[in-house]
Amino acid sequence: MDFAETDEHRLLREAVGDVAAQFGHRYYADAVRSGAKLDELWNAIGELGFLGVHLPEQYGGGGAGITELAIVCEEVATAGCPLLLILVSAAICAELIASFGTDEQRAEWLPSMAEGGKMAFAITEADAGSNTHRLHTTAVRDGDIYRLNGGKTFISGVDEAEQILVVVRTGTDEGSGRALLSLLIVDTASAGLESVLIPVEIASPEKQFTLFFDNVEVPVSRRLGDEGDGLRVVFHGLNPERITGAALCAGIGRYALSRAAVYATDRRVWDVPIGSHQGISHPLAEAKINLELARLMMLKAAWAHDHDGSSSIAAEASNMAKYAAAEAGYRCLDTAIQTHGGNGMTSEYGLADLWGLSRLLRIAPVSREMILNFVAQHTLSLPRSY
Repeated sequence: MDFAETDEHRLLREAVGDVAAQFGHRYYADAVRSGAKLDELWNAIGELGFLGVHLPEQYGGGGAGITELAIVCEEVATAGCPLLLILVSAAICAELIASFGTDEQRAEWLPSMAEGGKMAFAITEADAGSNTHRLHTTAVRDGDIYRLNGGKTFISGVDEAEQILVVVRTGTDEGSGRALLSLLIVDTASAGLESVLIPVEIASPEKQFTLFFDNVEVPVSRRLGDEGDGLRVVFHGLNPERITGAALCAGIGRYALSRAAVYATDRRVWDVPIGSHQGISHPLAEAKINLELARLMMLKAAWAHDHDGSSSIAAEASNMAKYAAAEAGYRCLDTAIQTHGGNGMTSEYGLADLWGLSRLLRIAPVSREMILNFVAQHTLSLPRSY
């Protein structure tokens, strides 16, 4: 094992960090408060190829892997600008198209996505939750098209994307009664598709939507992978989502701890920096230790996915990384706010406005409870609990 970061990865971190630092958390916070999008930042990292670093070179990508995309995601968040759509568009949609798309589909979608084109991902339904086998949104084939009917909820970035990769039910397994799934690329401007904004108490540039499909027509050529094989396709995209989700959490944690360390060094009460008191320094040190442990699992998960994305090792490590990083990142932010005292709640110090997103990442894209179920069943071989 070699724990030394390669020169390529170090240079990638520096390059992404330099670009993101030109914007910084004030830019992020001001955009969120005004309802603006982070198009300038997104386009800046997209034009330099960072959003397509994991995609094949023949389609304009960097020819690297999820390890490198996780670095991009983490460094942008470390600059105080966590971008949730990297998880959705780059880690899920682009990765799945690269892995399961036809030559025509790759040629149509990947070059633009390598430069920062956005695609949303729709799987969650109100009545299904984490139980993918109970999805009710259907796609019925009618000649050369599918007709979509149903609904999805908590779908991120629909207002920023031109397409949505939608997981639909195209049949039912006669033996188990479970849904046979397929994936379709749907234009956001399709007739019969309605999106409704979900009001949430989270300061984030990415908005959440409920989608309604009313006989939406989608060409069969927009199906990703074989009909009925969607579950296998989807699960290949969930590991990258968890890995980049962990990277996002790690970046938030690093950002928060860096702000806390500066404040604890500069802030003086009773003639000494508050960071000299163990009541301040020990919680920060503990948060740092847990964050670095989570980052190690994130790197292991990314390595495992890049070497064999379908392996049980990749699935186990990806789930553990997301769990650990979400908990560690949240604790880093909470400890940083506590270190600042009342100032931690002000807009000036740029911490409290990340609380909602950090808290959300303990729930989504997969909840900590479902990860614990996964580890109990698949790692510890305990009886299934659900």
